[in-house]
Amino acid sequence: MDGQMEAKPKTEAVAGRNPVLELLRSQRELECVYIQTGLEKGPVGRIIALARERGIPVKDATAEKLTAISGITSHQGVAAVPAAADYARMEEVLRRAGEEPLFLVFADGVEDPHNLGAIIRSAEAAGAHGVVIPKRHSAGLTAAAVKAAAGAAAHLPVVRVPNLAAAMEELKTTRNMWFYCADMDGAHWCTVDYAGAVGLVVGSEGSGVSRLIKEKCDFVVSLPMRGRINSLNASVAAGILMYEVARQRMGLRAR
Repeated sequence: MDGQMEAKPKTEAVAGRNPVLELLRSQRELECVYIQTGLEKGPVGRIIALARERGIPVKDATAEKLTAISGITSHQGVAAVPAAADYARMEEVLRRAGEEPLFLVFADGVEDPHNLGAIIRSAEAAGAHGVVIPKRHSAGLTAAAVKAAAGAAAHLPVVRVPNLAAAMEELKTTRNMWFYCADMDGAHWCTVDYAGAVGLVVGSEGSGVSRLIKEKCDFVVSLPMRGRINSLNASVAAGILMYEVARQRMGLRAR
C-alpha cells in the first residue's frame, strides 16, 4: 500500500435474464453485456435491444465463458459487467480544466485493464484533466482497472465516447487542441513543444495507435529504444510522455 485509499470495486458480473434486464433498466453504467451464441432471439432479444439502445457493447460468448465470468452455471446465457466506477461527461472535464490549457490522454485500443488503470493513475498524478476511451475494443472501468488505478479513478474523470476520432475532431474545433500520437516513427519525445491544449494519444503494445486515429493527430512522438527490445509497456510509455507535458507546463528546464 502507498497510503492512498483505493476505490472499492463493485461486483464484477451479474448473470441471468431478469437480473440483467433490471440492471439495464436501472441506468447503471455497464461495461458490456455477454450473450451466449445462438440465444440472440426470443426473450434475450429484449436484452440485446435495450443494451444497444443505451449504447452498451453486446458481445458473443460461450456457455463456458459465461460461467467463468459470472461464477455460476445457471446464467441462462446472459451476463453483464457493471462499471466499477462512474464515467464522466466531456462537459465535466472541460469545467474541471477551467482556464487552464486542456490536457487529455486518449487510450486507443488499450484492452488490458491493468494498463488502463496504470494510465489513469499516471494521468492523475501528472495533472491531466481526464482520460478518454472508446466504447468498443477497449478496456473499461472494470474492477481490475479501478484497482490498478490505486484510487485515481475516484479523482480523475474518465470519459467513454462512441467514436474516438469524432471526439478528437470536436476538440480540435471547439478547444484548439493539438494531438500527439505516441508511435515508433515520430520525433524525439523531449524535442517537441507541448504548448497549448494537448491530447496525448497512446495505443496498445500489440498494434499501437490505429491508422485512422494516427491520421487525426498533428504530431507523432517516439521514445528512443536503446536496448534489444523495440517497445515499452503502453502505460510506461504514456507515463513518460505525460510527465514531459507536465514538466513543460511547470516551466522546468531539462538538464
